[in-house]
Amino acid sequence: MRRTRIRLSAAFIVGAAALFSATAVPTTPAAATEVRWVVNNQAVTSYDIERRAALLRLMRRGGNVNELAAEEMVEQTLRQQEMARLNVPVTDEMVDNAYNNFASSNNMTVAQLDQILAESGVTKQHFKDFIRTQIGWGQVVRARQRSSDSLTEQDVVQRMLQQGGQKPTAMEYRLQRVIFVIPSSQRSALLAKRKREAQSMRDRFQGCDNTVEFAKGLVDVTVRDMGRVLGPELPAEWKDQVANTSPGNATPVRETEHGVEFIGVCSARQVSDDHVAKLVFEDQETGDETMEQLSEQIMTELRERSRIIKR
Repeated sequence: MRRTRIRLSAAFIVGAAALFSATAVPTTPAAATEVRWVVNNQAVTSYDIERRAALLRLMRRGGNVNELAAEEMVEQTLRQQEMARLNVPVTDEMVDNAYNNFASSNNMTVAQLDQILAESGVTKQHFKDFIRTQIGWGQVVRARQRSSDSLTEQDVVQRMLQQGGQKPTAMEYRLQRVIFVIPSSQRSALLAKRKREAQSMRDRFQGCDNTVEFAKGLVDVTVRDMGRVLGPELPAEWKDQVANTSPGNATPVRETEHGVEFIGVCSARQVSDDHVAKLVFEDQETGDETMEQLSEQIMTELRERSRIIKR
């Protein structure tokens, strides 16, 4: 079975505004939905396969699109089951951010992307499920890589010698996390208000020294000192924002499962030591080709221990 790439490609929507009208797929009525595959007692339906076939047409994939769609949906189901088994966290915020970034990177509004996906027969929900699986599966593969291929001190020394004995450097940040808490039961009612409050504080942020005192005058605001964090250790959803924020300033406000928050960058400096060397060299080991091979290996293992039945 063909392997789906780990990384979410942004290329296939290029020119999609003209493409969707030619590839529109009528939505199948719910009554006509049939179970086509059963993967560990979980159904893959004709509706699922038709949505994926529409996505593959939008991606301009060749070959037997319906057959490829069925293969991809079986594989996606296996991946989702493994993500659930490992409790891989993929929040709605992460999916929404990826969806919105996908639209903007292709010079579209979110509404335009919604329309393209609806009129092509893909649907917004199917594409978001695809995104969620891509994000989560990447975490599964990276976790396996870290657990099975951690560099030893001898490995690090060898890599340094290959680079002329030079230790690599990385940015070390001192960070504060400022959270405007929203109870889940009040999220819809309070979200817009809390965003405005967070944006107001973020606009006045001038460093980390007075953040705690300033927050004392606000309702349900938590300031967490994250201490010193190396660039390679930053969570993926923060990494680019932190790297693009100068010391004494704060990252853009964003929605999270806790409410609305931003990260204050207290300071940043380049450091070089054994721990940094290990992190940097391990990061270099996780190239696309290596990750793709590991992804295929994990998928082979999942298939061998799974019960997959074609109806």
